[in-house]
Amino acid sequence: MSVLVTRKAPDFCVSAVNPGGQFIQEFKFHDAIKDNYALLFFYPLDFTFVCPSELIALDHRMNEFKKRNVEVIAISIDSQFTHLAWRNTPVNKGGISQVKFTLAADIQHTVCQAYGIEHPEAGVALRAAFIIDPNGIVRSQIVNDLPIGRDIDELLRLIDAVQFADKEGEVCPAGWKKGATGMKPTTDGVAHYLSAKGDAL
Repeated sequence: MSVLVTRKAPDFCVSAVNPGGQFIQEFKFHDAIKDNYALLFFYPLDFTFVCPSELIALDHRMNEFKKRNVEVIAISIDSQFTHLAWRNTPVNKGGISQVKFTLAADIQHTVCQAYGIEHPEAGVALRAAFIIDPNGIVRSQIVNDLPIGRDIDELLRLIDAVQFADKEGEVCPAGWKKGATGMKPTTDGVAHYLSAKGDAL
């Protein structure tokens, strides 16, 4: 397991299925996310149990990601053909239906290994989410064990925090949410924030 925060997100080129349901023979990650924020969303396998709940929750919030100019790419070790079959399976049959984000195929396991999140025994990706800025730098990573699904609203909150810090030059204190007050990264800034908000933390 490696920590990639503050480092350049590893590039990769794999096959994929685009949001329109077409195959992409060479999906080039850095080209696809160029000049945008991105969410790289690893999951273990298609046609499993926790995974469809996460990907459907992700799909339900795609308008929120688009408002934030975030490219969303989900990736597992399945092939692009399995991705398409899962995408063509209705939700009430255990599928994910016509999700509005790219599904990338890490069949050689090179991507999950490059990101340091391959399960040491199962050989699949852990439930990892990487938030990447327009410069290609990893700003946040969350990694869960296989039984533990992620909170997509928390990922949106983290993206809001990254974008706020980038735009305003302030930092985001504990529990910060979009629209809340930031903190100036100075001794006076900390004192001012804590005197106003400390009791509510």
